Amino acid sequence: MLLALLAFLPIVVVGLFLVVLRWPASRAMPLSYVSAALLALFVWRVPAVQVAAASVHGLIVAVSLLYIIFGAILLLNTLRESGALSVIRRGFTDISPDRRIQVIIVAWLFGSFIEGSAGFGTPAAVAVPLMVGLGFPAMCAVVAGMVIQSTPVSFGALGTPILVGVGNGLTGDPNVEAYAREAGYVAANGDLAWNGFLSEIAFKVAMLHAVAGLLIPLIVVVLMTRFFGPNRSIVEGLQVWKFALLSSLSMTVPYVLVARFLGPEFPSLIGGLVGLGIMITCARMGLFIPKGEPWDFDSKDKWDSDWNGTISLDDADVTPSSMSLPVAWTPYVLVAGLLVATRIPSLGIKQLLTSPMATLEWVSVFGTDINSKVQPLYLPGTIFIVVSLLTFVLHRMKPGDFGVAWKRSAKTMLSASVALVFTVPMVQVFINSAGGAGGYEKMPIVLAEGVASLTGSAWPFFSPFIGGFGAFVAGSNTVSNMMFSLFQFGVGERIGVDPTWVVALQAVGGAAGNTICVHNVVAASAVVGLVGKEGAIIRKTLPVFLYYALVTGLLGSLIVWNI
Repeated sequence: MLLALLAFLPIVVVGLFLVVLRWPASRAMPLSYVSAALLALFVWRVPAVQVAAASVHGLIVAVSLLYIIFGAILLLNTLRESGALSVIRRGFTDISPDRRIQVIIVAWLFGSFIEGSAGFGTPAAVAVPLMVGLGFPAMCAVVAGMVIQSTPVSFGALGTPILVGVGNGLTGDPNVEAYAREAGYVAANGDLAWNGFLSEIAFKVAMLHAVAGLLIPLIVVVLMTRFFGPNRSIVEGLQVWKFALLSSLSMTVPYVLVARFLGPEFPSLIGGLVGLGIMITCARMGLFIPKGEPWDFDSKDKWDSDWNGTISLDDADVTPSSMSLPVAWTPYVLVAGLLVATRIPSLGIKQLLTSPMATLEWVSVFGTDINSKVQPLYLPGTIFIVVSLLTFVLHRMKPGDFGVAWKRSAKTMLSASVALVFTVPMVQVFINSAGGAGGYEKMPIVLAEGVASLTGSAWPFFSPFIGGFGAFVAGSNTVSNMMFSLFQFGVGERIGVDPTWVVALQAVGGAAGNTICVHNVVAASAVVGLVGKEGAIIRKTLPVFLYYALVTGLLGSLIVWNI
């Protein structure tokens, strides 16, 4: 148990300095990195060269994240300089001037669609700056963007957290394969029907998400009216409960049906798209929207200073645009279309962008078993930059205005670099801590085993919390699932319950953990120039993670002990 407590130390450092003491991530994360490195070197007794390799790999991943951040900021600034943002603002006012309706449409529905197509934090890079462009406070936009990174995440990037995360986590284990065969997942030729087995887990994941996700749109609105409204009112958020619940069902009903009949690739993508069609129609017709004055933020001069990012999106110095709404929206349509086209294997574009010729790879960094790989053309940052260049032509921008967009974007991106160059290496040292002379498992597994030894048969209740912990540390539902799926399966078998439900709880918790993941918060904040306020954001999203994990933990416990 002492070892488990030591493994928890880097996370305690994050919680203490970032969340409690309200230090910026640029100051708190170096301390967390140092604590993880010292534990790896002197307790786990990992070779120094392995710690160095993990740190270098983390730096490479951090550079990839900064590239995505830069691309997202560039697109936002390009749209601002072209005048498209002011046109998009007017378009949303025509749909509904009520900010409560706008945040549901942009963050929940559009964000779910982008998550389904690209994943890996891309919704924050697209939806968050769009909300700021619409006139939302930067911190409000980031909080909304982080909260919705829960329900759609398990099926993000065309099902990657299930197909790659759970799939790789369970593949090759004889106990898992024996269980799957005994459960009837056998093909006509006698081979294991692995995809069918994963699809069954995915369906269970979707059902758990549909229950917990029912209130997420309403929670987003309530957080907005409570923390960023002129009256700091929860009641004003609850007034849109009909629209919020319908928006949830309009996404999660097709989401569950797609998971059941088509598998894990398209639930979030199709659910978000269907929901957009339904709820934009309802908003235009004024259905399920409270009567009275539309809800709005106070005037900007009354906003708390913490709410504002360094990116200015005022239209005062931008020439009024006469472009049409479809032309203004064309860049976002292109982003969505390119993300989908480059993620569907059958189109062949993905294979081209991820081919060896398009891949930068460092095999066996410093002679260790750590490999580092970057596929620049496949990263969303490339799509953002390409669309920005196309926007320059489509919107007939002046070269000087486009140059301003590039300069502002580079400056904002650099402000996020300090936090990320310590956050991601800390993560990599933490999860690459196995194989040391101490003979211990990697730190996340040691911590999970410590929790499992205390909980016994109550484990299903705690399973989502372990999944969330993995995502909080690694910044990825996929990585969390790869780390913990086999462990969760084994605990399920040991306590005598259906282990696939325990794995499903892991996947759901891993998705919810994205709401509080430090480097996701850093990245989302950087896109709108809000670096240094990460702790304040996590304090607002932490209750959402606890709600999600508690609801699914209770539901999972009821299911496994009553089926």
